[in-house]
Amino acid sequence: MKIWKLVSGILSIVFCAITGFQSCAAGMYNTMSANGQDSGSAGVMVAILMLTGGIVSIALRNSNGRGKDIALIILYALAALIGFTSAGDFSDLNIWSFWCVICAIMAIVSMGKEKKA
Repeated sequence: MKIWKLVSGILSIVFCAITGFQSCAAGMYNTMSANGQDSGSAGVMVAILMLTGGIVSIALRNSNGRGKDIALIILYALAALIGFTSAGDFSDLNIWSFWCVICAIMAIVSMGKEKKA
């Protein structure tokens, strides 16, 4: 699971940059069209939570205890919840939210494996 945490952390940081740029564009579109949606702001929140989850995943991959997995579950689940509920016209946010769901599930699996060991 250490390799998964390293890989998912790096991918989350890369996806954070992509999500951030897309969210800025979606926010500009929402502002210019005055459609009342907040998908751009939600995308920025998802990007921040993905960045935080990626850093935590990389930094704590070698530590013992269940706290790191619980922190990852909370960060990624919150990002997925915000992304899925606020996607609106920014449909790519669903893709990034699905990535967060995968990372949260893998953190649950990691916590289960660590409990057995």
